[in-house]
Parts: sequence; structure tokens; C-alpha cells
Amino acid sequence: MAYPSPVPERPTSPWVVAAAAAIGVWAVVVTVLSQAVGWLADQVLLVTGLDTPTWTWPVVAVVNAVLAGTPAVILAFVPRSPAIRTAGRVWLMGAAALAGLGLLRAVPEPRNELYLALFTLAAAGAAALLHGRPSLPALGFAGGLAVLLPWLWIGALGGLAETVLAVLAAAAVGWLAAAILNAGFWERYGVVLGGLIAGVALLLLAAGVGQAGAQLAAMLVLPPLGFAAAALRGAGPLVAVAALGPLAFADPEEITLLLSTGRDLPVWAAIAAAVSLAVALVIGIGYALVLARSGPRSAATRADLASTPGTAGAERASTGTTLARTRLAGRWVGAGAVVLLAITGGAIYLGPGQPGLHGERLFVILKSQADLTGVATASREARVADVYRRLVEHAQSSQADLRKTLDRWHLDYTPYYLVNGMEVDGGPAVRAWLSRRHDVDRVLLSQRLRPLPAEPGVAHGDEPAPSAPPWNISLIGADRAATQLGINGSGVVVGTSDSGVDGRHPALSGNFRGGDDSWYDPWNGTRTPTDRGGHGTHTLGSAVGRTVGVAPGAQWVGCVNLDRNLGNPARYLDCMQFMLAPFPFGGNAFTDGRPERAPHVLTNSWGCPRIEGCDEGALRAATAAFAAAGVFFAVAAGNTGPFCGSVDDPPAPYPDVETVGAVDRRKEVTQFSSRGPTGADLAKPDVVAPGEDILSAMPGGGYAELSGTSMATPHVAGVVALMWSANPRLIGDLTRTREILRDTAVPATPGDSSGECAPVDVTGAGMVDAYAAVQAARTAS
Repeated sequence: MAYPSPVPERPTSPWVVAAAAAIGVWAVVVTVLSQAVGWLADQVLLVTGLDTPTWTWPVVAVVNAVLAGTPAVILAFVPRSPAIRTAGRVWLMGAAALAGLGLLRAVPEPRNELYLALFTLAAAGAAALLHGRPSLPALGFAGGLAVLLPWLWIGALGGLAETVLAVLAAAAVGWLAAAILNAGFWERYGVVLGGLIAGVALLLLAAGVGQAGAQLAAMLVLPPLGFAAAALRGAGPLVAVAALGPLAFADPEEITLLLSTGRDLPVWAAIAAAVSLAVALVIGIGYALVLARSGPRSAATRADLASTPGTAGAERASTGTTLARTRLAGRWVGAGAVVLLAITGGAIYLGPGQPGLHGERLFVILKSQADLTGVATASREARVADVYRRLVEHAQSSQADLRKTLDRWHLDYTPYYLVNGMEVDGGPAVRAWLSRRHDVDRVLLSQRLRPLPAEPGVAHGDEPAPSAPPWNISLIGADRAATQLGINGSGVVVGTSDSGVDGRHPALSGNFRGGDDSWYDPWNGTRTPTDRGGHGTHTLGSAVGRTVGVAPGAQWVGCVNLDRNLGNPARYLDCMQFMLAPFPFGGNAFTDGRPERAPHVLTNSWGCPRIEGCDEGALRAATAAFAAAGVFFAVAAGNTGPFCGSVDDPPAPYPDVETVGAVDRRKEVTQFSSRGPTGADLAKPDVVAPGEDILSAMPGGGYAELSGTSMATPHVAGVVALMWSANPRLIGDLTRTREILRDTAVPATPGDSSGECAPVDVTGAGMVDAYAAVQAARTAS
């Protein structure tokens, strides 16, 4: 029986076509701008130290969906043309998916496993409601694998649970894409027009895929697949495999402005997404050229064949035979392509890629912390030794039961004594189990950076070596302390924990303490002082560097607690334990520590915010131990000013550390310098020091000017080194040392603040005066 002749469809008005095109362009522009601006605003808040409200991203998603979806509603129901209405409906469904999936970004980024689980349920549920029935053509899998190849080289997987959930989430995205772009949709369009309309729908869907940052990559990867999907007449496998790249091979927390300098993850993720986009376009063109002529014919084409007398039956038989042969050949070609691409992908992943699992670990803080009252005071060395002994003994005894249990379950862990706790390798289930133990106080996430395909570049300075002390050294009188009083810090050891130190720099090479216990790198295991980021070299230079340092006669020891400008509770404690009781390379912190070799003064230009895993009290026991041991602990206030109450990242808010703010050449507190009070209503910072446009050493032998409270902190550490060098009787006497610093400080101007900050919460006791402090220290008893 011949097909009945179709009812002629009225030609679509050019104005309607133009309006539909404009609505598609509008959806693209609105989505790109909404997601990009939302991410930038989120990052600005992060960099300035302000928390992003949990409702921010859900609001961005809903507003984006309303702006894109409202015109699509009109397009979906008003025009007479079925083709136009179909385009409006798929765009409307894409906007609805964006709104629904975007609400899940209220889940905090560190809880990525929870987010992925909820995302999988939501996307799969939506696909089921739309009665999605994804086909599984081999060519679809092959195309998706080709798009995934750049991520197999550039990216790295997270933990086991995170990876499994990412696979399920990607599969759910593919199912939802197949439900939106179903068989009825493909019947309406050819490859070019269908690819364009599908690309807009996939952009809307991609804007809701992944946590903040990951969706930007998905928005580059998924929309170009519309053309390949149009050629295949199905989007499911293509989208599912391609979506695995942004969801599984990039940590959304690392797609951040905090890592935007150098060749770090934001750059590599952009490269992977751009290459995936190009591959997707090439696949779309290739599939269109190969499959468009041999693929299933549209309903209109079949109707035209049926209306031609005497040809319908023969044509149908011929077409059926051709289609059967084409499909069989396509299956074999697709299967071969899948095998070839899978082998290629495996070789890339195991070769230049970053194989293995690189997920976050758990930091477990036990309820019982060591009692350090009544520490021996016979000498500074005796105090440090007594504190070390008590901490180790308490940790060994109180952790025994938990260690046995972890060993029985074959869970890898690293014990700590400075804060009685341990870092454990485990996912959400292990975290839930640990949290319920009677001896566990709380469980934090110990963030881990995933590896990169190539090391970031080394930061260098382009300023020449100064011939005289820079302005900041003269402003606090450190140069006069050396020339007029003959005090340069000799006899005192300063410890730095930071991005590292260039031990060969001319300003620092001469006063490295040396030995097998003066350098520790828990991140990369280097044997000699090295630094790629430059931050550590610069800050140490201001403390003890030749010409540029406050106390160039002091010796130094170093540790790496930052990698690519980020850390975690465990790495911060690794370095703090090394500073309390140094140990040789490969040594055990519990059994090989040498407390008699502990440095006298510590300079710490870092803080541990929530994004790295710390809560307010995460490092409290550690700084209390240093105070009991008589080790001076200087720490940066932070660069989240001028807001009141912005001294909030541990350890800056703690009472037993010297918290340092920053001033400029005019002794005016800088805009960026964090202000108090702390959450415990403690006045901070304690003192301020020069921190704007500070010239100091950089890796490779050069110099550079940097700004921040990070630059101010080593000035105070250097002043204490001068004081203790002038009067060794003050070594370990933290109370008297801090009194002298305050009593000899000179007034500083508060500058501008956001809100009514009390002057003491902006300037502290004032700007440190090295010359006056050394004079007072000489006569102190």
C-alpha cells in the first residue's frame, strides 16, 4: 500500500524563522554571560576571602533558565510550523534542565561526591519522565571517546567513589540529552539545521552540568556535538562519554583564580575543552559527510517517494536493503572505531596522562589532645624536648585503637601528634564511619591537588639586586640596628613554611643552616631547597636575606607546605611538626624528631581557609604547642581587607600567635590587609609591618616587588630574630618578647575600612620598630 499524499504545509514566514534564530542566539548569549559572570563573581568573593552564599548558584541557574526559556515558551506553542515549535520545545526543555540541575550547586564544592550522586538521580529522573530511550550506536561511543581523548592526557581522576559517581552522572547526562533530542526531533531537520538547534539545547543542558567551574568546560565540549548527533540521529552515547571529561577528570575546586597564574589547571582545562570542541566539530563534519546520504530518510522524503506512482514498492525494497547493509557496515565500523579509540585512550592515559586515583583524603581530629601544662622551663631546649615527648606519647597511646582498626580494614593513614589526629584515605562512607566513633571529635576534608600534565613554570623576578637596603628595611630601622648597634640576627635560626626556598639564591645561600634536618618537602620529596612559586623565597628574603632582609645574620631552615599556592591541614601539620622537631630525609616524625634542632622563630605567610579543609579550630592545638615550647610564631593576617572581622583563616585568629597586618610607605594600613576582631572577639592584628611593594628575592637569582600581609609577616619574624640575637636571655620568653614589640611599636594610620572597625583591629599596637625593639631587648631581664 502506498503512503497517502501528505497535506502540504504552509511555508514558514521569514519573520518567524528570523525570530526563531534570534531566540536561539539570545539563549546562547544569555547562558554564556550568566555562567561566566556568575563564576567570576564567585571567584572574586573567594579571592577576597568572602564566603559565597549557598543560594548564589541556584539563583544564577534559575535566572539564566528564565531568561532563555521564556522566549522559547512562545516559540514552542505559537508558530504554526511544526519545525519551529519543535525547536522551541527542545530549547525549553534544555532551560528547564538547567534550572533543575543548577539548584544542586547549593551543595558545597568540597562535597563533590554528594553533588554527583544527587545530580545523577535528578538527571536520570528527568530523562525517565520524558520517556527517554537512548539508542547505543557504536559510532556514538566512538565519537564520544574521540572527544574524551584530550581529557585522558590533561586531566586526572579523583577518588574511587568520586570517579564512579562521575561515570554515572555522565551517563545520566547522555540519557537526558537523548530524551530531549529524541527521534521525533531528528525527523524534522537535516544535519546543519538540526545540529544548530541541538547545539543550543546542549549548551543549556551543559550549563547545568558539574559544579561551579566544571560547567564552563562542559559548555565548550557538549554543544558542538549537535552536528555529530544530527548525523547519527541520536545524542545519548556521544554526550554521555564526552561529559565524562569535565565531570571526572577535573576537580571543580581547582578551576579557580587562585590557580590562574602560570600553567595550572584553569589553563589546562581550557586547553582540553578547546581541543574537545575542535574534535567534536571535525567528528560532526565527518559523520555528516559519511552518514547523511546513507542514513534514515525523513518522513517528508518517504512521503515524496510514496506519492510517485509505480515506484514506491521498488524504492522501499531497495531502500530497506541499502539501509540494512549500511547499518551492518556502520556497526562493524563503529565497533572497530571504539576498540581503536579505547586502545589509544588507554595508551594516552597510562603514558603522558596522570593514571591512578587522586581524590581528597580525610583529616581526623581526635577528642583527646595532649595536656601541656607544667612544661619544663629549665632551658629553651628542655621546653621543646618536653613538649615533643608529651605530644608523641599522648598520640601513640590515644591513637592505638583507631590505628588497629584502620590496619584491619587496610585503610592507608598518616598519624600526627602536633594536633592529635591522622590523615586517612577514604571516601564518604569512611568519613561517616569515623565521625560516629566515640574517640573522634570531627572529620575534615584534607584537600589534595590533582597532578598536571606538566609542571607549572618557575616564577622569576626581573628586578636587579639592590645595592642598599630597600625602603621597608629602613622604615622599621633594621639597617640602623645593624650599623649602629651591631645586631644582625646571628645566633638565631628562623624557620619558614611556604612554597619553598631557592637555596642557591645569592641573598639566601650563605645562611642556610645545612645538615640533614634543615629542609623538608612533603609535597614533592625534594632533597635540597627549591621553589617554583616564588612566594616562599620572597618572604624568607625579607626575614633573613642579604641586603633585603631584616636579620641577614640569622640562619634559616625551610619546609614546603604549599603546592601551586594551595595546602591542606595535613601538609600544614607536616611542616609544623618538622619545625618543632626536625628529622632527616625519610625520617619518622614520631621517632626521629630532634627537638634540640628546632628553629627559634617561625615566619608563616599562609592561612588555611575552608576551601583547603580547615575549620576555625583545626590548628589550634598546634600553635598552643609552639607557645608552650617557647617558639615564636609570626603569621600573616590575610589579604581580605578592608572588611571588619576578616582575620578569620587559621592560624591568624589564634591568641598565641603574632598576627601581622600590612602598611605602605606612609605607615598607612593597606586596603588589602585583613581587619579584626576575630570570631572570638579577639583584637587582631597584633602589629603591622611594611607589606606593599616589597622588594625581595625570587627563584633564579632575581628580585621582584610583591604586596600582601605575606610580605609584612617576615619583617616581624626578623625583628624578633634581632631581639633574641641582642639578648639571648629572651629566647623562648614569648610574653616579654611580645610586650617589647608592642611597647616599641610606632603609630600607624588606619586607612580606609569597610565598616566601623576599631583602630586596634586595624593597626594593632602599631608598626614594629626594629631599632627601638633591639634597644629595649638589650636591657630586658
